[in-house]
Amino acid sequence: MQATDNNRVVYWGTGRRKSSIARVRLIPGTGEIKVNNRSGDHYFNYNPIYVNAVKAPLETLGLESDYDILVNAHGGGLTGQAEAVRLGVARALCKLDPENRSPLKTEGYMSRDPRSKERKKYGLRKARKAPQFSKR
Repeated sequence: MQATDNNRVVYWGTGRRKSSIARVRLIPGTGEIKVNNRSGDHYFNYNPIYVNAVKAPLETLGLESDYDILVNAHGGGLTGQAEAVRLGVARALCKLDPENRSPLKTEGYMSRDPRSKERKKYGLRKARKAPQFSKR
């Protein structure tokens, strides 16, 4: 979705992974990342893997210093949230320009990871773990 905020264009994208949800806004700026009103580096514990995952779609298109990334993330852990943000950024970039979809898709940034926790079944301790079997 495209909206205007104080005469600036804002591009929205939503990303999900496992139980993490990230609502991403792309705003023309300097390349700053803010997650839940905290610096992206601080939020992701200065882990370069998470920070690079968030920046990856912008780097693919060569726009890493052209847009600020503002994120509201909740649920799951840092890995799930970082990958949810990556998907949200990629979706927002597709709204920015439909031509961006092709390079992002070839890099694998447009696909949602469908894996999630399997539900617990009755009679079992967890999804697949059964109580100990006693023959006698």
